[in-house]
Amino acid sequence: MKIILLNEQTKNNVLEDLLKRSPSSYESYEETVKDIIETVRKNKDAALFSYTEKFDGCLLNKDLMKVTKEEIEEAYSLIEPEFVEVMKRSFKNIKDFHEKQVRNSWFETKEDGIILGQRITPIEKLGVYVPGGKAAYPSSTLMNIVPAIVAGVSRIVMVTPPNKEGKINPGTLVAASITGVTEIYKVGGAQAIAALAFGTQTIPKVDKIVGPGNIFVALAKKAVYGHVSIDSIAGPSEILVLADENANPKYIAADLLSQAEHDEMASAILITTSKKLAEEVSIWVEYFLEKLPRSEIMQKSLDHYGFILIADSMKQAIETTNEIASEHLEILTANPFEVMTKIKNAGAIFLGEYSSEPLGDYYAGPNHVLPTNGTAKFFSPLNVDDFCKKSSIISYSREALEKVHKDIELFATKEGLSAHANSIKVRFE
Repeated sequence: MKIILLNEQTKNNVLEDLLKRSPSSYESYEETVKDIIETVRKNKDAALFSYTEKFDGCLLNKDLMKVTKEEIEEAYSLIEPEFVEVMKRSFKNIKDFHEKQVRNSWFETKEDGIILGQRITPIEKLGVYVPGGKAAYPSSTLMNIVPAIVAGVSRIVMVTPPNKEGKINPGTLVAASITGVTEIYKVGGAQAIAALAFGTQTIPKVDKIVGPGNIFVALAKKAVYGHVSIDSIAGPSEILVLADENANPKYIAADLLSQAEHDEMASAILITTSKKLAEEVSIWVEYFLEKLPRSEIMQKSLDHYGFILIADSMKQAIETTNEIASEHLEILTANPFEVMTKIKNAGAIFLGEYSSEPLGDYYAGPNHVLPTNGTAKFFSPLNVDDFCKKSSIISYSREALEKVHKDIELFATKEGLSAHANSIKVRFE
């Protein structure tokens, strides 16, 4: 891995390199995505059948598009019982964590008959996109569906691309079944996002779409935003390890590669105050690259977006960490909890050498759908609130309004909105 002394110039260079991975940088694909969306909007199911044959090599029709109960049962027979039990335990951990996020409606009664409040209700219909093929992740199925269930979403529609034989990854089907979701359709790519956003003869229009996907899926979600809500425009995966001389270089190297193996656009960064640790981590990275099967992908990821940055001080290291605002942040220092209090921007924070990033990916409970490409500065992990709507409640008695009606009329008049003022005034003529 590249070992670089950290200064203002090198920090800016790293930030510039990382921003190149943003889905917003792929304008050349947007026209293709727009065409797919418009075709699905116009031709509905027929367009889905055509695109599924073209992109997935699978012949579909109306009767074959929806996953059947028998196909879900078959999926269970193809998965080791031990793995099914692991997924069930993961489901419980995720559910338990997200149940602590639930917020209730509230009302406040004031004097003179004033009632103010906030009513919280779940969205009615949710679309969940789950990748297929090389990127079939049962863990993402759990992470995207569970908080919606906890929020009380009444209808969850899942879409995922089939293979050439018209089959869905069995792990994905079992994970969905564990959550209780059984409305699953065999369609992927930008065409699946369009179907969820506008509806077809078979797939219902939803209110919100969540879930990861390739660049075409990301751009499709961006294009339909406004017709429906979306979770975010996710970029490639990333990890940042913040470490001092006390950290274990072998653990750090293993953790950096755990994200580099996702794809060639993934980013893996170590920021440390120790030159010795930096050199040792680089050696361990090379060692693991010779042993692990996805070494070609990892090597390309590290060549373009892998950095070891040596800081002059922990203060400089923390400032740079906050600037990068990584999706995953591991803190491997003598006192990680103290350092954590100085972190402002990160999707998920892992403290200590036995809290490696895959713990969050699969099992601990916090959501692994996280802000990427620096968006942790203003976005949060997927959570129960993402599946709820909030309505403000306002109720004034005549007595309460009478005390303030002249204030409101004056405000409206100063803004030149006489009908606003009149709406209040007529009640006291």
